Amino acid sequence: MGSNILQIGQYAFEVYYWLILISIFGSWFPQFQSSKVGTWITKLVEPYLSFFRRFIPPLGPIDFSPIIAIFVFRYIRGFAIEGLRQSLNVIGI
Repeated sequence: MGSNILQIGQYAFEVYYWLILISIFGSWFPQFQSSKVGTWITKLVEPYLSFFRRFIPPLGPIDFSPIIAIFVFRYIRGFAIEGLRQSLNVIGI
């Protein structure tokens, strides 16, 4: 059962990671942003990305904050999954 919980956690992080990437690449296409799928993905991802945009302003037309957000997300993912793994071991699941 513990491995199932761990797999669900890994899957959730992986899905959110891909949503971030889709949102970043979709921002280059106005028709994607105005579509239902684009709007839905933006609503899910924008709270996370906007945190980084507050601290890392765009340099002209280039916005580096999503790149930093992806690196931080991968670090948080590894930290959270390892914490979940250790917690499951302590509980004995």
